[in-house]
Amino acid sequence: MSETLDLFAPQPAETVLQSLLRAYQLHARVTDRFEACGQWDEAAPDAPFAWFHVVEEGICHIRADSLPAPLRLAAGDLVVFPGGAAHHLCSAPTADDERPDARVVMLCGEFRFDGPAAAPLMKALPPSIVVRADADNGRLAALAAVLRGEAKAQAFGSRAVLDKLSDALFVIALREHLRHSPQGSGLLAALTDRRLSTALAAIHAEPGRDWTVQSLAELALMSRAAFAQRFTELLDEPPMRYLARWRMTAALERLRDGLSSVSQVAGELGFETDAAFRRAFKRVHGFGPGLARREGKRA
Repeated sequence: MSETLDLFAPQPAETVLQSLLRAYQLHARVTDRFEACGQWDEAAPDAPFAWFHVVEEGICHIRADSLPAPLRLAAGDLVVFPGGAAHHLCSAPTADDERPDARVVMLCGEFRFDGPAAAPLMKALPPSIVVRADADNGRLAALAAVLRGEAKAQAFGSRAVLDKLSDALFVIALREHLRHSPQGSGLLAALTDRRLSTALAAIHAEPGRDWTVQSLAELALMSRAAFAQRFTELLDEPPMRYLARWRMTAALERLRDGLSSVSQVAGELGFETDAAFRRAFKRVHGFGPGLARREGKRA
């Protein structure tokens, strides 16, 4: 009897990332197709969203306080400023350089997440992420080529295609950061920890289950004390607090789709009474679950 190999069976860290991106509702938008030549300098201000730029043709430089030195980008390269840090797109590495590079064309845009719940994910990212065109076996270059083609074509639906493809730019940037960055702290560091990522995947897959520190530690193949200490060190909050917060994030996602009542969501997430659920939800989100469901149905 033959067996079918599931090439896309997600690893624990991938499961967590998928649930995070779905719940936090990533929105990518191409805002400009920028062309310049000669000597030029364009300023991008501080923003409440993540900036991104992908070079279509030519060379450009980026200066920013968050960068240790001016950054040179070539065709197919991507830079993301997760915290929306101010920066300058320019023709030369310094303002005094009299030999700027030739014409450049790039796509500029933004990544946004709905609400403050995504803060732990964005906080775990550095001020800037650079992904070269040849990264990931050339996958970024291939995606940049498709983006370039859509931007040039300006055909029916091109705007929608550009925005949807830009979602992948964020995931590629995130993947490259996880692949090359040293172990640190925060949510992304926890995802690279094989034991913690197993426990996180369980929380994200079954937020309504009656989890305890002991049961999560057993999944992580760690002692209760070691698991609690490691979890708190990396995520800056204890396991049960993370679980409580994720339950409310999952609740908001389920209420927004309008398919379940407040009572059903409360029961699915392990609350014995609607009143307890309503109090917990409002404490985290600042508004009631009924309003979240009504607004979700109108969207």
